Amino acid sequence: MDLKEYFTSHNGLGVMSTADNDGRPNSALYARPHVRDDGTLAMVMLGRLTHENLKHNPYAYFLFVEQGAGYKGLRLSLKKIGEERDPQVIASYRRQPSSSKGCSDKEYFVVYFEIEKSLQLVGGEPL
Repeated sequence: MDLKEYFTSHNGLGVMSTADNDGRPNSALYARPHVRDDGTLAMVMLGRLTHENLKHNPYAYFLFVEQGAGYKGLRLSLKKIGEERDPQVIASYRRQPSSSKGCSDKEYFVVYFEIEKSLQLVGGEPL
């Protein structure tokens, strides 16, 4: 499956799940990731619990439910491979200006992930 085309052409609800060093889980709503030319993902995130967990445990899980009837989407097992704090890089990945959400004073990051495994939303079939 071409994930770049998929995330460009499908809207829906994304949930990023992480865990801290002690295994305590956290889930948060996230926008569609950006698929880079090398197949890795880039996600803009605030400096909150999800980002904090990724400092100590690089593994995450992203679940995406397509908008519409039924249960269509995908699940991605991810590993953090880097991050950036450069405001110009962050701005290049944002789909909406930060001022439109009233968050211009928040600390943002672009976090990069490699995909370790990809599955259909329901049934567990590989993509």
